[in-house]
Formats: sequence, C-alpha cells, structure tokens
Amino acid sequence: MYEQNSHSILNEILDKLKPEIKEQELHHFYTRLGANFYSLFSLFQYLYGNRKDFKQQLLHLVEVMAKQYIKRTEEQKRTDLAREKDFNWFLSENLVGMTLYADGFADNLENLKEKVPYFQELGVNLVHIMPILDCPDEASDGGYAVSDYRKINDRVGTLKELQGVIEEMKKRDILLVLDVVVNHTSDQHAWAAKARQGNKKYQDYYYTYDDREIPDMFEESLPEIFPETSPGNFTWDDSMGKWVMTVFNNYQWDLNYSNPAVFTEMLDILLFWSNQGADILRLDAVAFLWKKIGSTSQNEREAHILLQLFKDCCQVTAPGVVFIAEAIVAPVEVVKYFGEDAVNAKECEIAYNATFMALLWDAVATKNAKLLNQGVKNLPNKMERATWLNYIRCHDDIGLGFSDMDIELAGYHAKSHRDFLINYFIGKHDDSIARGLLFGHNEKTNDARISGTLTSLIGLESMLEQNNKEMINKSLKHILLLHSMIFSFGGIPLLYYGDEVGTLNDYSYIDKLGKANDSRWAHRPKIDWEKADRRNQPGTIEYILFSALKRMIAVRKEIPAFADFNNRELLEISNIHLFAFFRNDRNSYNRVLVIGNFDAHSQKLDLSDISSHGFRINPTMRDLYSGEFPLINKNHLVLPPFHFYWISNF
Repeated sequence: MYEQNSHSILNEILDKLKPEIKEQELHHFYTRLGANFYSLFSLFQYLYGNRKDFKQQLLHLVEVMAKQYIKRTEEQKRTDLAREKDFNWFLSENLVGMTLYADGFADNLENLKEKVPYFQELGVNLVHIMPILDCPDEASDGGYAVSDYRKINDRVGTLKELQGVIEEMKKRDILLVLDVVVNHTSDQHAWAAKARQGNKKYQDYYYTYDDREIPDMFEESLPEIFPETSPGNFTWDDSMGKWVMTVFNNYQWDLNYSNPAVFTEMLDILLFWSNQGADILRLDAVAFLWKKIGSTSQNEREAHILLQLFKDCCQVTAPGVVFIAEAIVAPVEVVKYFGEDAVNAKECEIAYNATFMALLWDAVATKNAKLLNQGVKNLPNKMERATWLNYIRCHDDIGLGFSDMDIELAGYHAKSHRDFLINYFIGKHDDSIARGLLFGHNEKTNDARISGTLTSLIGLESMLEQNNKEMINKSLKHILLLHSMIFSFGGIPLLYYGDEVGTLNDYSYIDKLGKANDSRWAHRPKIDWEKADRRNQPGTIEYILFSALKRMIAVRKEIPAFADFNNRELLEISNIHLFAFFRNDRNSYNRVLVIGNFDAHSQKLDLSDISSHGFRINPTMRDLYSGEFPLINKNHLVLPPFHFYWISNF
C-alpha cells in the first residue's frame, strides 16, 4: 500500500543506507521492502513512535534487514522466490515432521548427520531439532535458557557440524526447524553480564528496578508459571543491585521489548538462523512477549504487533522462512497467533494444536469421544494460509488444555473429571494401565500436568511387564489410532522421536543432578539404537510400529484431501465411542471419511449418520490405509477395538 508519509521516510532511510549496503545487488530486497514498508512502518510506529530516536531506530532496523539479505546464499534466494510463488507450500499433505533432541536421538550433531537416512526411511521430511544453542550446564531449562544466540552448545557440537547436518538433509529434501527463545535469555548471557556491570544500555534490555515498588505492582496481576519451583516473577541480583523480571525461572531474564533495540537484536538473530539454513523457526513463549502492569502480561495486543513486525521484516529479507508460534494458551487465544484482523497469516504461519492433543488424551482415558467431539467443535476456525502442528506427544508435559465449559457440555463435572484424568494417567484408577508421572502438582488443588512417553501412557509398558499379549496388541493398535488422527486431522503431523519404535519411560533421570525433580525427563530419552534396529525384525514391537507408521506416512502423502485448506467437516454421530470427520479435496469431488474407535471393544457406525451427508459406503470400497474392505453388517460399519478407517468415496 502506498502512503505518502511512510514512503517519504522510506526514501530518507534509503538515502542514509551505508555505502557497503548500497553497493550490493538488492533488487528483490528493495521490491519487498517497498511492498511491506507501510505495514512495517505502521507497526514500528505503534510500538516506538513516541521515542525521539524513532527514525534512527527505524534506519538501524532496515540496515540489519539489508545486511542479512546480503548474507543469504544464492540457493536460499532461489528458494525464497520459489516459495513466494508456491506460497501454500507448507499446507501440503506431503509434509510429515519429527521433533527430537540432537543428543537424545543421536549422540551429537555429527552423529545426527549419520542418522539422516533414518528419516527418509520412515518418510519424515521435516525435522525439528530441539534447542541446541549455548546454555549453562545446570540452569538450562532444557535448552531454553540461552547464553549465546549464535553459538551451538559444546555438548552437541559446532555450527560447522550443524551445517553438515543441514547439507545432508537438503540432499534428501528434508526441512529443518530450529528454536529461537525470543522471550528471555539466560542470566549468563553477555547482555546480562553487561547489565550486571552497570551498563545502562543493557540494563534496558531487561526489566530492572532499584526497589520493589514497580515489581510489586506487576505482581498484583502476574500469575506464577512455576509456583512450586520458581515462585514470584522477580529476582534480586546482588551484582547489579537491582530486581530483574524472571517470569519462568530465576535464571531466565525477561527481555524488554518496549525497547526497540531489543526487537532489532532479536530480528537479527532470527535472520541469522534463517541464513544458516533453517526453513522454519519456532518462536518460544510468544504469549509472554509484552509486559504490562495491571494485566497478566500474556496475549497482549503488543505481543501480536511484535510478531506481525517480525513477520513483515522476515518477508523482506527471507520470505521462504515461516514461523511456528509456541503459544500453549486457550484455543480462542491460539488462533490469534496466526494473525488478528487478517485473512492470511500475518504473524506465525504454524501453531501447536495443543487442544487437539489434550482432547485425544481425554479420549484415551474415557474410551469415548464425547469431550473430543465437543472440544473440536469449539475450536476456532483458523485463517487461510495457516496450519496446525498436530501431535500426540512432545518434549513438554501434557496439560489438560480444554475448557471447563466443554467438559460440562460433554456431560462431566469439571473438577471431578480433571481429577479422574490425573489419577488415570498415573495409574491410580482401577481401569488404568497407564504409567504416567505427575508434573507441577499442586497438592492443595490437585491440579497437575502429566509426564511420560506415549507408550507408557497408553499402557504398553505395564502390559509388557505382565507379558499380556492381548493387551500388548491392543496397546499397539491404540498407538496407531492416535497417529491416524494427527495424520488426517488437517495440518502437519509431528512425531515425537522414539514413538516410532515404542520407546518407554526412561527413569534414569531420577539419579541425575538437575533432572531428578523434573519428571519430563522421563519422556526425553536417549534412543537405544539396538532396540531401534529391531524395526527390521518382523514380529517385534519395533517392527510393528515402524512399519505401520511408515505405511501411514506413505499413504497420507497420496491423499490430496489431507492438505490443509480448511477442508475438514466434523461429523456428529450417534455412537459416543467414535470420532469422525470428512476431509474434502478442494480440487475434486473426492472426500475421505476418517473414523476412529476409541473403545477397547468393537463399535458400530450407523451408516445413516453419514448417508445424510451424501457419503455412501458400499462393499467395494477399500480402506486407504490397510487396503482392506471395511466390515459392513446390516447398514452398520464395524470398527474393531482401537481401529480406524480412511475411506474415500472415489
């Protein structure tokens, strides 16, 4: 959009660019800058327009963008152009992801390079390497307390070794996701060190105060993230002689984005990793970016403005790179991180579908789809050119992230139902075979989150101990049912490393300093590659799971209806144990019926429930996944325990 004031300022900026920038070939950069500048300028002005140095800060921002554009390789620039042309590339049914720790899935980055063929063998073509940036050995928060944004942690390797991994992945058309922790740094970061030395510039990078007056005003409305282990939101620093905001842990200092220098520093870091070869950047803790006295300082409008500004700047310099919003908040808030007041994603193109994940676990415990149906029905519609990451498990705990209203509408009492879920997953319910662990337990309220691997939460661990072959088989089917949901729901399915070979809880964390009090380490295992090699031995659990998921991935990639263009239609059916929806191919009349049985017993679908939608199943139709003919008995589709179907009308 052309607007006279902003473009006159753009002309001033271009005149003042340093000679070493002007001398470069910047045709595409200038084109994109001109196209995005009105929006970029308006957002920057909204946040920082009252500062006397506004134009100087804006000039510095543009110079950072230009310098990072100059550093992009010719191959990266070609990719940018290709993805601008095919701007829906990340909505494709062809994408299947895996998230992993470099030193959990492998020994280190060098060893990870050797294991890249494993991803291709399984069919995974998007790999999220969990935080690998430099962190203190003890106070690391699992990699989310960064002490150097441009250095790889020695524990996992070097930047050169990461480049080797990236080169091997590019040969095989595998995309890379990397984390950038945008909300806070470690208290050991160079910025924090300079702040401690009394450098006012860097003290202004954080929220620092001489006394408790302002911190106490914040505390009136700021919730505590980890009340048991890290109470309060401010920490006294003796060296600096000031209070500093530490919302997550006392060793993680919150960055002050009301200072434009902080924004520009972080943009420079995002573009640095884009230039290293990241296709997708996962922005951590985005809901907390803007702090405001009198509020919870979560999901603030200014936080969204910051993300829109990051996106505008990235679209100028590295438009082939997209963002993941790590915002584990209420569904009505999550969709805002795709971009408010927009048709297409204006902030982050991808977000975690944490609600769907939690609803799936509810269906596991209850053996029915009542809350799953209710919760999905109330998921807000996402905008075009945005997509979900659908997952069963991740590195973090499982929160019961659905609303009390949905629980009540599904026919349960909210408090007692949450208590039931907690007791079920830690194995304290009569019906439970789960082996989960409590995380963040509040003894007064019994609120808690759950840790544990997929296999242990499903019950495979306990059934293996009992050598109960029937229940082992059902557990395996249960695992595949959950995967069938994330592969077909709409979005990018994201496997968690080890799930594909049935990795169980790792209890060794209990004996390790710095991990013993964090049950999440039970599901952050070191992969046993001798066990993983059994994926090639027919009859083993590893073989059963790996082969089934390999086939599921291959079949998914052949189903255009599984691309994510808001083409899911939820079905209301009479059997509470079944969850069903259509996926519609936007380029044809092809529809796929996805249906899963969450009960441990066979269930029937009354075909009249779907015939009213113009979808008729006949005896000649095959299940797309298994290739088998679905069992039909007297106008009912029969689903064995924990079974699923993907049935096409073509």
